[in-house]
Amino acid sequence: MTKEIIYEIDPGFRSQFQITGYHFYGKKSVEGDYEKSACIVGAMRGNEYQQLYASSLLIDKLTMLEEAGAISWNNEILVIPAVNSLSMNVGSRYWTSDNSDINRQFPGNPQGEPTSRIAASVMEAAKGYRYEIHIPSSYLEGEFQPHIRMMHNGQKSASLATLFGLPYVMIGEKRSFDHKTLNYNWQEMGTESFSVYTSSTDKVDDRAARQAVSAVLRFLTRMGIIKYNCHNGYIASILNESELASIKSGNAGFFRPLAKVGDEVERGDLLAEIIDPYHGNVVSRIHALSDGIIFYSTQKPVIMENSIVFKIIKKLHE
Repeated sequence: MTKEIIYEIDPGFRSQFQITGYHFYGKKSVEGDYEKSACIVGAMRGNEYQQLYASSLLIDKLTMLEEAGAISWNNEILVIPAVNSLSMNVGSRYWTSDNSDINRQFPGNPQGEPTSRIAASVMEAAKGYRYEIHIPSSYLEGEFQPHIRMMHNGQKSASLATLFGLPYVMIGEKRSFDHKTLNYNWQEMGTESFSVYTSSTDKVDDRAARQAVSAVLRFLTRMGIIKYNCHNGYIASILNESELASIKSGNAGFFRPLAKVGDEVERGDLLAEIIDPYHGNVVSRIHALSDGIIFYSTQKPVIMENSIVFKIIKKLHE
């Protein structure tokens, strides 16, 4: 393994900020450069502890595989575990000086604002890799079913995404902000790129993090990049985002969930209650709008009126 400083800057009020990349190599059988096989990027926001934890576990596994000679000949893997450790150190989700989101700055500008320069440096470091994987968090705060997300863009097939062996592959329509994300801009370069969503963001779920790491290692194995004996995983269900039914709260108040992610539910089932924050009584109840499986649930203790609290995969098995 070799370490590379991908970007550094003096923030003025703390020690030098650096983005570090870790390169792993197989043995060389021919002269010349290594084949850039896979690039994995982890935490990009200051509250993405789960994403950083998963990336650290992945680095540990790849270190052992490299030492055992289990990275295939001439292959190179790059892991960038954290892009915004500065915000993580001060407890901020976004960049500390201007509250901007690095994952809304791609492809970046080397002469632009700090977050735009950071984005440009990550794009440059990842250039030329055959497969690129991001371990992001969602704009929705809460718990998800682990899944691979990809967009309708004609650059890759959903069948390739099923090789991660996670329960679901989600096909999403491009949203307005996607044009400035890392994954979208990787795809614009013609790269096979994937987003691996684990169950949480601002808390560490060891089991889910290890599941994400296994998924990445499983994909790298099936692509012939590493030699790793892993469980086959799930036969993934390929879904369109249109198959998700959003359930919103009718009132503001304390959120008392009665169902959890992964539960199979039927239309009319009671999923949660909203509690009046002053009187303690139930002011509304949230029911399933269709048969299906709970894909997402908010984890906020207090919710606002008309906010999304659940997403359900509608009638998946019909």
